[in-house]
Amino acid sequence: MLSFCSRMNFCTAALFMLILVQTLPTEAGKCPRLCSCDSTKLTVTCVGKNLTLVPPTVDEITVKLDLRNNNLQMLPRGAFVLTPYLTHLNLQRCNIIKVKEGAFRTLSRVVSLNLAYNKIDILYQESFDGLSSLKELHLDHNRIEEIQPGAFTQLGSLNMLALTHNQLVYIPNMAFQGLHNIKWLRLSHNSLNNLAAEAFAGVFTLSRLSLDHNELQFFPTQTMTRPSEVTRLDMSYNPMAYLGEESVSMAKLTHLYLDHMSLQDLSDQALSGAPLLSHLDLSHNQLRYLEPLTGPKELASLNLTGNPIYCSCYMRPLKQWASAGHVKLLGACAGPPHLSDELLQAVAPVNLRCRSRGETLMDELEEDSESIGSSVPTAKPRQKVKCPVNCDCDIEAQHATCEGQGHTKVPRGFPVKTQLLDLRSNHFHYLPTNSFPGSNQVVSLHLELCKIHEIESGAFRGMKQLFYLYLSDNDLTSLDPGTFAGTPNLTYLHLEGNRLTQLPGGSALAPLSSLFVLHLERNALSKLEPAGLLSSVTPKLRELYLTNNSLTAIANGALESAYLGTLHLDSNQLTEVPTHALSNVPNLEELNLSHNSIRWVGPKAFQPVSQCLKRLYMDHVGMEKMSRDALAGLGAELRALTLRGNQLETLPELNLLTGLEVIDLQDNPLQCDCALLPLRRWMEKASLEVTATCGHPPDLKGQKVWEVQIFASCPESSTHPQQVIVDPNPTKVKTPKTILSKAVVGAKAKPAKPKTKPHNPTKNQARRKTVAKKVAKKKKAP
Repeated sequence: MLSFCSRMNFCTAALFMLILVQTLPTEAGKCPRLCSCDSTKLTVTCVGKNLTLVPPTVDEITVKLDLRNNNLQMLPRGAFVLTPYLTHLNLQRCNIIKVKEGAFRTLSRVVSLNLAYNKIDILYQESFDGLSSLKELHLDHNRIEEIQPGAFTQLGSLNMLALTHNQLVYIPNMAFQGLHNIKWLRLSHNSLNNLAAEAFAGVFTLSRLSLDHNELQFFPTQTMTRPSEVTRLDMSYNPMAYLGEESVSMAKLTHLYLDHMSLQDLSDQALSGAPLLSHLDLSHNQLRYLEPLTGPKELASLNLTGNPIYCSCYMRPLKQWASAGHVKLLGACAGPPHLSDELLQAVAPVNLRCRSRGETLMDELEEDSESIGSSVPTAKPRQKVKCPVNCDCDIEAQHATCEGQGHTKVPRGFPVKTQLLDLRSNHFHYLPTNSFPGSNQVVSLHLELCKIHEIESGAFRGMKQLFYLYLSDNDLTSLDPGTFAGTPNLTYLHLEGNRLTQLPGGSALAPLSSLFVLHLERNALSKLEPAGLLSSVTPKLRELYLTNNSLTAIANGALESAYLGTLHLDSNQLTEVPTHALSNVPNLEELNLSHNSIRWVGPKAFQPVSQCLKRLYMDHVGMEKMSRDALAGLGAELRALTLRGNQLETLPELNLLTGLEVIDLQDNPLQCDCALLPLRRWMEKASLEVTATCGHPPDLKGQKVWEVQIFASCPESSTHPQQVIVDPNPTKVKTPKTILSKAVVGAKAKPAKPKTKPHNPTKNQARRKTVAKKVAKKKKAP
């Protein structure tokens, strides 16, 4: 046994050794050459060392790795397999061109990843696989021009995604699926000119969206209805010239930035769908006056700085509206001269007067002479812009409009560089051949509400740059062959709100080899026949909208297209799922059948598109029954399933739908008894919120399936109940020989009486114990 002094000497020596170990530098083998390491903070820094590979000797327990300014070029699979505890990884300016599948697969603890200032051009499907804890992802200042489907599906914890300063032109549908916790999405400084209708579908937590410094010519109204939680939207520095009625329909939006654009006009109803808007920035546009805005009830600040606001009597309603609603007006008057530079907030309504036309012209001339400078004794007359009578042309914005001027013939003589031509709300009735000479630069042509009932072949001839054509809300009953001749680049065609009784024939659409989206909503279509529309004449057609027609049937072969991805058949008169017709659209991703009269969904109804279908909408179709095999074939690909507002009392098996991100079962009279236990068990395992309420029995009506306690008393055997086999004729109900729950067959159908006693696990177990005791006694007997 050691003496007290010996023990004291031993403890002192041990303490000294411990201090010495802590003060010594990290072991040389654990810190890569050319790098610096901090063992207390568990960090490794290798900045600007011209490394071509991730150093293999980084200590396994490192949590922060900084590899900025190196020359890695490519990240191979398992590039960080030796550092599984990383939480922060910086790969800025490393000349990275490609991130291979599985490069980050072992980094389940990383919360911050910086890949900015590299040369990445495509985001592949599995690029970020393994980053399940990632909160921030910086991909700004790369060369990204394509986001492949599923690129972000593994990033369920991500809060912020930065994709600024890239080369994105188009955002496809469901591009950001999987981002279940995203708060801020930054897409600034790209070349975006088009957003798919479902581009932001699935990002239910997104509160801030930055789309500034892009090339959007129109406000993407339909696209912006999907991110329902957005409160801040930045659309500044986009070349938009006009905001029409109900352009902004975002229920929770509070801050909207539309500054530094080309806005010349803003409908008083443009923001009618943004009731909570509190801050609106319209600074540095081309607005000369503004009408009071209908919709926003919480508006506190309206910024009109840098606009050529002409403070005449036309501004008086806005001033009075702002005063009554306590809205702060930022900006100043640009004219007339006696009010020039007067703050909008300070100018009195009584001073906002209209003068004679001659006085107004003199004021404008004086204003021009002042801007030229006092050294010029005489003001030069304003340069005359080539523009038809009763039209307004802006050379700088490349925009011309004759909206609502009562024209009966298409005006001629627009500036040759005009790209946006707005002729809506006139009275053309008839468009003859060569109606638009000298308009070969026009990209977007608006002819809505022009009472057009006939278009002659070649009416748009010469419009080789035409990308968007709006013929909505006219009186067209048919389209002649050659209607769209001379428009080889037409991509978006709007024909909704006409009186078309059949789909445009192949000869009418033959010139449209680039057609991508076709809108035919609100017409008089009653049946889709084979031949014509989706054959080889429109090989690129991706989206077809047939909402609100009178369709009762879709013939087999009518939808023949290998490329069609979106099909909307909602608000028609279909009585069944068009299963056979779907066999000819093998790549269909979205199908909307809502608001039809489909009471019964039979077996394998979606089998032809089961390998590709991602979104299925069947709300308010009066559905009473679904075969237990109705969803057969659908599996991990399906992302959204909505069955809201039907008459379903039970549901088919959902266990195979492992990829669901959205499911809506609201407003169905579900029978909450043991037959519904599989749904309840599925809800417990599902990683998404499922809203379903009980319809029966009466004492549980209206309660959420998730909250009721009735399932606790269900026997285990109820987890896989037999389901009813129902004919399309709801009056005939066939039951299997085994017992059926009342919920399975519906409230009116009675369960068949079992021929044998039902299985009782408790009684059977007791009986087995009794038999076992008797056997034991017999063995003991001599």
